[in-house]
Amino acid sequence: MIQPWQPVDIGHMGRALALARRAGRLGEVPVGAVLVDQVGRLIAAEHNRSILACDPTAHAEVLCLRAAAAILGNYRLTGTTLYVSLEPCPMCAGALVWARVKRVVFGASDPKAGALGSVMDVAAQPELNHRPMVEGGLLAEESALLLRGFFASRR
Repeated sequence: MIQPWQPVDIGHMGRALALARRAGRLGEVPVGAVLVDQVGRLIAAEHNRSILACDPTAHAEVLCLRAAAAILGNYRLTGTTLYVSLEPCPMCAGALVWARVKRVVFGASDPKAGALGSVMDVAAQPELNHRPMVEGGLLAEESALLLRGFFASRR
């Protein structure tokens, strides 16, 4: 399933994790996302803001896609890689398909809502006109610890 296209950049995932920590400090579920072009240059970086924005679609991935599309003047984000601290949900996985993101690299798997291999695999649907390459597990333990700590503090 995973076919490396360019080397994974741990620094991009580090930036996504820094954004996730910021989201957690703001009371949001700690998820951060970074979108880079084919040579690894940063296009957009966002964190979850669903609570602050009163918007159920304000996930880090969707906000990143919106910002990148505005910056590039095109909703088709071909040739890009999204680094995200948590496996995308069905909504975000669908948005990644529609935006034609080339590759998704995520940290922790999401056994409750993950849509790129854990609960379902949107990227593997042969009927879709685009299927991003997916690579999971980059800084997975750090991502998972951040999420566990956040939810433990809420109980």
